[in-house]
Amino acid sequence: MSEITLRKYHGLGNDYLVYDPIRNEALLQERQIRQLCSRNIGVGADGILYGPVLEDDEIKVRIFNPDGSEAEKGGNGIRIFSRYLKDAGYVEGEKYVLTTKAGKTEVTFLSADGSRMQVDMGYPKFQAKDIPVVGFGEEIIGESIFFCDNFYNATCVSMGNPNCVILLEEADSKKAMQLGPYVERSKYFPNRINLQLCRVIDRGNIQIEIYERGAGYTYASGTGACAAAAASHRMGLVDDVVTVHMHGGDLLVEFAEDGRIDMTGPVVYIGKITLAEHFFA
Repeated sequence: MSEITLRKYHGLGNDYLVYDPIRNEALLQERQIRQLCSRNIGVGADGILYGPVLEDDEIKVRIFNPDGSEAEKGGNGIRIFSRYLKDAGYVEGEKYVLTTKAGKTEVTFLSADGSRMQVDMGYPKFQAKDIPVVGFGEEIIGESIFFCDNFYNATCVSMGNPNCVILLEEADSKKAMQLGPYVERSKYFPNRINLQLCRVIDRGNIQIEIYERGAGYTYASGTGACAAAAASHRMGLVDDVVTVHMHGGDLLVEFAEDGRIDMTGPVVYIGKITLAEHFFA
């Protein structure tokens, strides 16, 4: 077998491995995804980006969680994969369109090296059927829901993937790790769900802590940042330009007049990793 390599990047501490099937011959299986993402027996990552898959005149990427499940979309993952496409020479120029499981996304490079970019994240969806959520009405906005130990003010929103945003006066990592497993696997969410604990600082700033479906506690999340901003915006708590503060750093979320969201943030290249042959034995 020829040499197997991956590239590692992070967006505000949310780290991904890029596996390029064009430049590697081996097939990537669920067992290998789990092992590679392990921080004890593998390389360690919050997920794997599999691509580019070039077909139908589209550039596609598949996003895998550390447990091997496939995510519909990921804001940090989109930025990281876009940086890889730039680094590897697959894309040139200021803009291009990437296709994820959730659909097409336009990416605009704000720096020549691809280290900072703006992503058109589309429109937040609050309809229960689009998230999906069962057991409630058409929308879940500021709903009192019991999780684990108490009732919480919850708003559910899809950013191409499912999110539950809980408003708190104080949000910290300990609470996210305590509450996250209960929310993720609640009976209300048939496809499981991502959790954001959200503290509104003022009309231009929110702070969130994140527990991601299939990954656990994470330092940052692009879709999570947009979901929390969208929930806060829907409830009239923030204006059209919001800085989302996370454990790993900040993302800028901007709302267009029609409700569409642009997300702006950085990507850092970590390095090239050569795998031992036993990973694909």
